[in-house]
Amino acid sequence: MAEKPQIQLFVKASEDGESVGHCPFCQRLFMVLLLKGVPFTLTTVDVKRALDVLKDFVPGAQLPVLLYNGEPKTDTVTIEDFLEDKLGPPMFPSLVPRYRESSLAGNDVFHKFSAFIKNPVPAQDEALRQSLLRALLKLDAYLSAPLPHELARDPQLRASRRRFLDGDRLTLADCNLLPKLNIVQVVCQHYRRFGIPKDLRGVWRYLGSASDTQEFSYSCPSSQEILQAYGSVARPAQ
Repeated sequence: MAEKPQIQLFVKASEDGESVGHCPFCQRLFMVLLLKGVPFTLTTVDVKRALDVLKDFVPGAQLPVLLYNGEPKTDTVTIEDFLEDKLGPPMFPSLVPRYRESSLAGNDVFHKFSAFIKNPVPAQDEALRQSLLRALLKLDAYLSAPLPHELARDPQLRASRRRFLDGDRLTLADCNLLPKLNIVQVVCQHYRRFGIPKDLRGVWRYLGSASDTQEFSYSCPSSQEILQAYGSVARPAQ
């Protein structure tokens, strides 16, 4: 049996310098490693004080950073691809979605959110809010429509009952989208009094399913940490 690799993941620390901080890319890789089920060490890095902890092997690197058997890896997508290649079946589960569309669903939500929440011109708020809402409606439509494997089981199925983007198990698509979607809900509700609408049942089913998983809840920063991170850029509702 092959020896398990030595893996260390460096992520952004919270304001207290110890717990997990606000960084959707860090949470993404944290979730991937938890889903792979491989032993690893998590190191939180206080970006205000302790970035020198990385200077010996990746000077100037942005978090997250992975050490795999002593070899540094940077760039979230590159690390994700590397882990999928190195930690694959039969020892570890593949996290690749079966449907290409699952990786694309919701891919414009975070961009629309950023434009809305950071907008400095109040007169543009409504147009940007509507743009974000359209992106959320599109995501909701994907989550609500039965996927081919669901229809193969039940051709009469009108609305999907799946838990996640690609089915009933978390995939790389969820590791990418869920941290961002959580930020959208927390920040918009607090700073703009505009949460994800309750009638988007597919999106809320998705968020509820995620919160029931250890991989998402354990890797998630606190809402307070997220709000603090956006405190300097989010303009409150007028």
